[in-house]
Amino acid sequence: MNDYNQILDALKWDDQGLIPAIAQDAESGKILMFAWMNRDSLLQSIQSRKAVYWSRSRQKLWAKGEESGNTQEILSIRCDCDKDVILLGIRQNGGIACHTGRERCFFNLLDGHQWQVTDPVITDPGQMYKK
Repeated sequence: MNDYNQILDALKWDDQGLIPAIAQDAESGKILMFAWMNRDSLLQSIQSRKAVYWSRSRQKLWAKGEESGNTQEILSIRCDCDKDVILLGIRQNGGIACHTGRERCFFNLLDGHQWQVTDPVITDPGQMYKK
């Protein structure tokens, strides 16, 4: 862990010990999702090269795809100039990053004065999440 402490200590964590993490498709450049990481989730992500996030609503770690099977293989990890945001270059296994069954979470586009859904559902969430 000592080797990783220096990496983790260099980052600026918020007062809850979290840092924003953006998952970007390494090939297409599309922003697929946003989530939070804590020290443990980032450490596990670094070590396993699979995305692990912190769920604020469930107050626990969650490995992306642990229920849906749509895992994220990490190809690169970057931080911004202020060291307070993480950018993961990932390969989205299964082609679905969003719990709604879409490729990405950012499928709502502001069109004038209303939100328009721009991306289709690829897989019904009821089929991905059996619980």
